[in-house]
Amino acid sequence: MRVNHVGEVCAQALYNAQALGARAFSGNEVLAQHFEAAGKEEGDHLAWTRKRIDELGSRPSLLNPLWYAGAFGLGLLASRMGERVSLGFVVETERQVEAHLAHHMERLPANDLASRALVAHMKEDEARHAREAQHAGAVELPLPAKLAMKAAAKVMTTVAHRI
Repeated sequence: MRVNHVGEVCAQALYNAQALGARAFSGNEVLAQHFEAAGKEEGDHLAWTRKRIDELGSRPSLLNPLWYAGAFGLGLLASRMGERVSLGFVVETERQVEAHLAHHMERLPANDLASRALVAHMKEDEARHAREAQHAGAVELPLPAKLAMKAAAKVMTTVAHRI
């Protein structure tokens, strides 16, 4: 659950940065509000995962400030590349998160109904965020960008699992 919590910390950073970028770089208030609305839902996920971490007697990652800063920088970079690329970044991020959550669901104990319900709800929301970004005009990111994102996520999940 710690890894999922880190993902939500990163989602907060990404959506905050992309809302800021939409306003600063393109002056698109509608897009900024779209990012803020998605970020609010991710904020719910953040609270839910934190509560579940506490219930399980665990702790969040000690590196959360680092994760937030890195994701914020990536969000600003994506928004600086234009609205359609920024939305494409959302689509790819949410698709990768959805795949991670599906894999996590397979690994959860069948009797951990609370965690399973949480992960299922988050997975649905992530898929919807990707669809909404796609409908808003996202472009498909090039394969090297997708692979770099996947590699960065692997590093983050591996480290966050332990620290």
